Amino acid sequence: MDQGRAKSAMATGPAVTCMKTLLMVFNFLFWITGIAILALGIWTKVDLYKYMELSAIYYRESPYVLIGVGAVIVLVGSLGCCCTVKGNSILLYMYAVFLVVVFIVELSAGAAGFVYQSKLEAGFKEGLQVALQKYKVDAEITGAMDDLQSQLKCCGIHSYTDWVNKTTTTDGKVPTSCCLDQNKCPTEFLPENVKDWFPKGCYSTVVDFMQSNMGMIGGVALGISFFQVFGALLACCLAKNINKAKYEQVA
Repeated sequence: MDQGRAKSAMATGPAVTCMKTLLMVFNFLFWITGIAILALGIWTKVDLYKYMELSAIYYRESPYVLIGVGAVIVLVGSLGCCCTVKGNSILLYMYAVFLVVVFIVELSAGAAGFVYQSKLEAGFKEGLQVALQKYKVDAEITGAMDDLQSQLKCCGIHSYTDWVNKTTTTDGKVPTSCCLDQNKCPTEFLPENVKDWFPKGCYSTVVDFMQSNMGMIGGVALGISFFQVFGALLACCLAKNINKAKYEQVA
């Protein structure tokens, strides 16, 4: 009987060590994920918000949500490492519950992104229309529109004619941020050479980028979300084996 318990304990020991190693690797990758989300939130707040504010459905709280989620993941990932090293089964079960919650949140966010993609596109188009009307009137919108056009190499909503054909605050002139060569921007109302401006509109540029990358982004997000399930199962298995090892030692 004692010999059987000894063999069982010997079998449990390596299993616990193996699972601890795997969970430590998971915790490190989970921690890196939190750093990435935190960096994305900071980048959104510092730089990307200028473009996002052009959308009619932009939420100013979005960067702070990303920063908060990233910070929490980094904190919990660090605590997960401590739980793994100490081998506390109760904390490991709590860690597994948190990972399941993260999985549900990420899955819901990914699904919402696909569902509301058309609304995001419509909101961006509406925002661009407002930007054309408030150009040179609102300093923030003017700066955002200029940055959008120069950085993405686009002009207007659909083309440069959005500035020429519509009643805008530019008096029918195309902004210099649309120029292919900033040193040789034409000054006439109607261009003699269409090649002086970026040929593509900003709306189609952004929408094409979203559509071409949405599948990849969704796939990565889905893969990361199911990665949390693996971590939760691993944490539960480790906690179970730790409790089993303690029971065998007492018995």
